[in-house]
This record gives sequence, C-alpha cells and structure tokens, in this order.
Amino acid sequence: MSKLARLALFAMLSVVATGAWALDPPAASAADSGAGQPAAASAAAAGGPATGMPATGMPATASDAAAAAAPTEPFLLPVDKISAGDTAWMLTSTALVLMMSIPGLALFYGGMVRKKNILSTLMQTFAIVCVVTLLWWLIGYSWAFTPGSPFLGGSSRALFNGMTFMHDPVNKVSVSHLALTIPETVYAMFQLTFAVITPALIAGAFAERMKFSAMLIFMVVWSLAVYTPIAHMVWEPTGWLSTAGVLDYAGGTVVHINAGIAGLASCLVLGKRLGYGRESMAPHNLTLTLIGASLLWVGWFGFNAGSAGAADGRAGMAMLVTQLATAAAALGWMFAEWVIKGKPSVLGIASGAVAGLVAITPASGFVGPTPAVIIGVIAGVVCFFSATSLKHALGYDDSLDAFGVHGIGGIIGALLTGVFVSKEISGADGSLLIQAKGVAVTVVYGFVVSYVILKIIDITIGLRVSEEQEREGLDISLHGESIE
Repeated sequence: MSKLARLALFAMLSVVATGAWALDPPAASAADSGAGQPAAASAAAAGGPATGMPATGMPATASDAAAAAAPTEPFLLPVDKISAGDTAWMLTSTALVLMMSIPGLALFYGGMVRKKNILSTLMQTFAIVCVVTLLWWLIGYSWAFTPGSPFLGGSSRALFNGMTFMHDPVNKVSVSHLALTIPETVYAMFQLTFAVITPALIAGAFAERMKFSAMLIFMVVWSLAVYTPIAHMVWEPTGWLSTAGVLDYAGGTVVHINAGIAGLASCLVLGKRLGYGRESMAPHNLTLTLIGASLLWVGWFGFNAGSAGAADGRAGMAMLVTQLATAAAALGWMFAEWVIKGKPSVLGIASGAVAGLVAITPASGFVGPTPAVIIGVIAGVVCFFSATSLKHALGYDDSLDAFGVHGIGGIIGALLTGVFVSKEISGADGSLLIQAKGVAVTVVYGFVVSYVILKIIDITIGLRVSEEQEREGLDISLHGESIE
C-alpha cells in the first residue's frame, strides 16, 4: 500500500471517528445503592459476556416481569440467592477462557514463528496476561462495565472498590445488576479473561519484529484507550452501540474486530519483516500450533457458552453452534486450500477452525444450528483468501494473520449475526445495517487510535528492533534465551 493511500485512508477514518464521537453524552447516573454498599458500588458491571443479556439490554434468561424490575447498578444480595450451578459454570468458563490465552494462544502463535523467535512469542502472551490483569483491577473493569457516558464508564469500581463478600452474620455478596445469580467477583474475573486475550491476539500481526518494551507500552495504552471504550459502548447497556441495538454476544466486535484492526495498524506502522517474500518464514513447529488451536477450540466453549452467564438452555445452544461453526469453517478452509494449492495443510485446517470460532462468537447466543454452519463455511473460505490472496495483493506483512483471521472473521460474524438472529432463541431483533454500524465504528476508532499510539511510541522510544537483533532472533537478542 503506497504512502499516499495510507495517508488518505488515515484521513478518512479520522474524519469519520471525529464525527462519531461528537455526540453529546447524557449525564451519568449517580444513584446510591441503598443497600449499605460503599459509594463505589453504585456503578454497574454490565453487558457482554456473562451478563445473561444481549447487547440490546434484553435479559437472556429472566422473565419479562423480572426484566422490568431489574436493578440498574450493583448491589448486595443475600448469599442464599446466589445460584450454585450458575456460579460453578461461570468459574469453569473463566478457567476455560484463561486457558485460551495461556497456554492456548501462546502455543498457537509460538508454533507458527521461526525457531529463533518462539520464546519471545510465548513471552509476549504471558506478559500481556500479567499486565492487563493489573490494569483490569486498576481501572479497566470500571471503565468498561460501569455506567458513565455512552463512550466510557465511571471510576467507581477502580481497584475493585465495592466488590465484596460479607460473611456471618451479614451473609451478603455484591452482584452485578446484569449477572444476578453469580458473585460480582466471578463476573469481573470472567470479563478479565476477555480483556487479556484481546491485546494478546494483536501480537500475531507484528510477531518477530517489535521491541518487548514498546510492546508492553502499546498494550497498556491500547487496553485503556481502545479496548475499554469499545467494550463499554457495545456491552454496557448505557453504551452508545448497545442503545443503538448492536448485537455482540461474546466479542465479535469487542474482541476480534478490535484486535484484528489494531493488528493491521501494527503491520502498516512497523513494515515488513526482513526478508519477507524472499526468505523462507515457514512455521517452526506445527505440532505446537495444532495443540494451541485445540486448546483454543475447547476453551472457546467458556468464551461463548459462558457468555450466557448461567447454566441454562441458551448456554447449551451457544455451545452447540460454536462446535458446528468451527467444524464447518475448518473444512471450508481445508477444501479451499486443497482446490487452490493442491494439498490440505495442518496449518490451514487449524487456522480455519480459529476463523470459525471467531465468526460464530458474536452470533453464538442469537442463532440456531443451520445458520451456524453457514457462518462457519463462509468464514473458513473468506478468511483463507484474506490470509493469502488479500495480504499479498495489498502488500502488508500480517505475520500470523491476526487481521486476516480475527479482523475479517469478526466482521463476517458480526454482519451475519444481523442476518440470522433468531428472536425465538434470543428475544432480540437484528438488523444488518445496525450491525454494519457497529463494525464501522469499531474499525474506524480502533484503527485510528491504534495507529496514533503506535506512531507516538515509534517517535519516542522506537517500535522495531534493530536489523541485527531481528536477524539474530528475538529470543537471544531480547531475552538472552534460545531453544536448542
């Protein structure tokens, strides 16, 4: 892509983003909990995964009467009102989603890089999990899942203030107003696992060439400046895109489009790897990649079925459609590659499975089995071409296809959610145009802000390792370790 084309694209996205954010936000609610909670507990932790609610604000499992009387902020609930079954499932789902990052994504990415960069790739994922965990405690959770403006939440849950459990004789626990049957600690932890894997996905785009220090700074700023606002807009019921009716059951826009478009920005700012297109950059260990993809597949049941926020029928449907879409996408990619290149590959079927997992994510709580298969096939075939033909045609180096799989797959899934949404399953109405609005806002905002952050880091401390370090490999040059 020429410099002129990049500048034109950047200018266009900036104009659109400025117009989108020019809306005046309504005043935030400052109501007291009235239940003996600290003042910080007057914020709400809502929307998205583990809320039991679609993005429209309609309860997923509660009756209409309960929905009408639903609280609008966290509050203290007697412990005997907590569902042991729902809590057990959400604890399990939380562990499954954390497993997607470590070791799932770490192994998936680690196997695809060259031998001299495998440890640095594993290190990136592990470090991101640690850093974002503390950011989530510090302010991320509060900014994403408490009421505030339509674009960002408040600070009332900073340092997890107000999130409590009171033993005898009080016997009460804080709960989110959108996850009424589980402790808020479980809800916040579940949301944390989404927050850590999203920036970790970006690392696949710039693998083998970014400084470790620059990567850490980028992930800190990106998590607070991009992930939390998008999560708030889509998943918090007072968020701009939520009130517009955008549907995202488990993270098609918030996680995958968000990460994918940031990955594309990274490719454009960093440039290509040394020798790209001239030297062999074949994966070092596809055994690790297939193991990683398998762990991602299993963990994704926590990602999607866990987003029901309960052990119920909708969780079961989300699990079923996740399995169907993943299998369909894996086969779609495999057969497309077989036809085009003459042989089906291990890397291809693993990548296809991930594409299917990505595409079904926003739709998993809204569609039935047959639409899930259709979504999977489309995602598998389209992502195959985006990760091969599109990347080469446009000339960017998306090292491990973060944009080609997560960006494109997320866009496919988000749009098709509006086409196939079932009101019988979800109680929600869908619209392709509304879904397109959610996609456009995420793409524009995510790209512009990511690009600016990367440019500032590049100007100040530099993004890229030296040529000598890159040729030697990041394992030795950045971490002083290597695999023999």
